[in-house]
Amino acid sequence: MRFRPGTSGLALLAAGSLVLTACSAGSLGSSSDSGSKGSVEITYLIGNQDQDIKEANQLIKDFTAKNPGITIKTETRPAGTEGDNIVKTRLSTGDMPDVFGYNTGSLFQAIAPQKNLVSISDQPYIGNLDDNFKKTVTADGQVYGVPVGGFMGGAVLYSIPVYQKLGLKVPKTWAEFMANNAKIKAQDPGVAPVIQTYGETWTSQLFVLGDFHNVSAVDPSFADDYTANKAKYATNPAALKGFEHTEAVHDAGYENKDFASAKLPDGLKMLATGKGAHYPNLSGVVANMVATYPDAAKTVGLFALPGDDASKNGLTLWTPGGLYIPKTTTGDKLDAAKKFLAFVASPDGCASQTTAGAPTGPYAVKGCTLGNDVPQAIKDMQPYLDKPGASSLALEFLSPVKGPSLEQITVEVGSGIRKAKDGAARYDEDVKKQAQQLGLAGW
Repeated sequence: MRFRPGTSGLALLAAGSLVLTACSAGSLGSSSDSGSKGSVEITYLIGNQDQDIKEANQLIKDFTAKNPGITIKTETRPAGTEGDNIVKTRLSTGDMPDVFGYNTGSLFQAIAPQKNLVSISDQPYIGNLDDNFKKTVTADGQVYGVPVGGFMGGAVLYSIPVYQKLGLKVPKTWAEFMANNAKIKAQDPGVAPVIQTYGETWTSQLFVLGDFHNVSAVDPSFADDYTANKAKYATNPAALKGFEHTEAVHDAGYENKDFASAKLPDGLKMLATGKGAHYPNLSGVVANMVATYPDAAKTVGLFALPGDDASKNGLTLWTPGGLYIPKTTTGDKLDAAKKFLAFVASPDGCASQTTAGAPTGPYAVKGCTLGNDVPQAIKDMQPYLDKPGASSLALEFLSPVKGPSLEQITVEVGSGIRKAKDGAARYDEDVKKQAQQLGLAGW
């Protein structure tokens, strides 16, 4: 379930728009010199969105300042399926640049890391990588990648002034969340308790996808069972909750009146201006909101989607993209590539990325800090990562099973057109074709 705005599944936000990986638009083969001339030159394959290029150039600048004997050139590649195919083709033909950025999770597994990538499990910094991230770049017990960028959380963005005005507390259970919504509707009728923006259908999925920490907390084996066709959304009570919550918010009349047509910019405006109290979304939208409404850096906070058990309250995470070395990189180039990865996976590397652009969430490297200038909503993510057991991966990083129609289904459930159980059953049917195409056992 890879979130991509305008498509089915999950997406990442970069440079103010959701983008979940290092993929970006551009033409393969363009390159630029970066850093000072040295005795070893390596090439770094990156995405071609402005923020990707800005981030890569800043990393190269700061790295080569410390390593003047190494020069790094960049190449770019397209986004989406075209970019995926280029990565797979260049790996299979032995034509991959010395270092490249790519997805984590199921798409990482699809490029046969054991065959194509250099293991970095023996590097001393591996112990400093966040465990959630390491899971997404590990195959057969070997770690192959370091993180570029910060985590994103599937969470609830909320209006701090509305909470202060009504004396509300951040909820840790769904019952507390709904009680807050009831109080907002009763005492401040000019404020929509829950913002929904079904004019951009991908935004309708958060109550389901952002709830996966709660699913895992109740049923730790769900991801594996789901992959093996042994668990279903419609028949697993914990997994069904996300659909039920989507339905409950609509049935209680908590959505904004224009939920059916409103789009992401409308939702961000409502939240930033206090016309809406809660907006279930990815933390990656925060940068875009703050760019348009600077005061939102202080007036909008974030909390994890609450479940039934306050003691298990936690945040569902989307991990950063990964940086990898292909096995075709050897000799002095391999040594240089490993040094570059070590820099990226260090506090200095995180600081370099922060210089290039505000992080979408906490970094996946221990010792890295967000600084004081990031928006409050991003700061609110850090405690979940710091507390053991208070964060876990989104399902897309644990299972390759996904379907194209989830966003249409959640729009129907959230609009009162389809009941939660029916929507969940429809999505269970929706994933079958893709699972069969992947040749997964049990389908």
